[in-house]
Amino acid sequence: LKDFYTDSDGNTEPNPRFYRTGEKRLKFYQRRASRKKKGSANRKKAINKLGRTHLKISRQREEHAKRLARCVIRSNDLVAYEDLRVRNLVKNHCIAKSISDAGWYQFRRWLEHFGEKFGRVTVAVNPAYTSQNCSNCGEVVKKSLSTRTHVCKCGCQLDRDHNAAINILDRALGTVGHIGTLVTDQNACREETSILPGSGLVEQVASLKQESPRLMTGECQDVRKHRDHKP
Repeated sequence: LKDFYTDSDGNTEPNPRFYRTGEKRLKFYQRRASRKKKGSANRKKAINKLGRTHLKISRQREEHAKRLARCVIRSNDLVAYEDLRVRNLVKNHCIAKSISDAGWYQFRRWLEHFGEKFGRVTVAVNPAYTSQNCSNCGEVVKKSLSTRTHVCKCGCQLDRDHNAAINILDRALGTVGHIGTLVTDQNACREETSILPGSGLVEQVASLKQESPRLMTGECQDVRKHRDHKP
C-alpha cells in the first residue's frame, strides 16, 4: 500500500508503514529471544525488548491515525469514507500485513470520535464499485487490483483511487441513510443507527451542498487538505 488514503481532489497521504519500518528490529529481538535459554534473565530481557518494540509501533500507528483524523475533521464539514470490513480484508494473506499496518480501523474510529466532538458529519458509504464506476459518466469500467489508472471511453482518465474518492463523496452527498452512517451534532445526543439516521443527515447534506465552501476548499495546517478517504 503506497498511500494511506486519497481524497477527491487527488491529494494523497503517504502510508507511514510503521510495522514495515520496524520489522527488521522485531526480527532481531525475536531471534535473540529464541536463542536464549528458557527461563533465563537474558531471555526475559530479550522478550521485554521485543514487547516494547511492538508497543512502540502500535503507539506510532495510533498517534498517526489520531493526528490525521483530527486534522481531517477540523478542516471539513463532511467526511466520507468506505464502509470497509477490515476483519474481512485481512483474510487475504497477500495483503493482510499491509492492511493491518495501515491502521484504517483506528483512523475511522478517530474520525467518528472527532466528528462527534466538533459537530461534523461523517458518512461511511457502501464500497461496492467505487473503483469500477466512472466518476464522470457513471459507466462501469472493470479493472483488476493491479490496474492503478482509471480510463473510461468518455475520456475520463484518473488515478484509480482518485476516481474512487470522487465516487465516495458523491455517494455521501446523495445518501439519506445506510449502515454505518453517523450523524453528529454538538447540541444533540449522538445518534447512530444501522438503517436510517432520520432526516438530520438529509438536512445537513443539503446545507453542505448549498452553503459550505469548506467542503471544497478546507485545508489543514499539518497535512494537505482532506475530505473523503479511499484507503
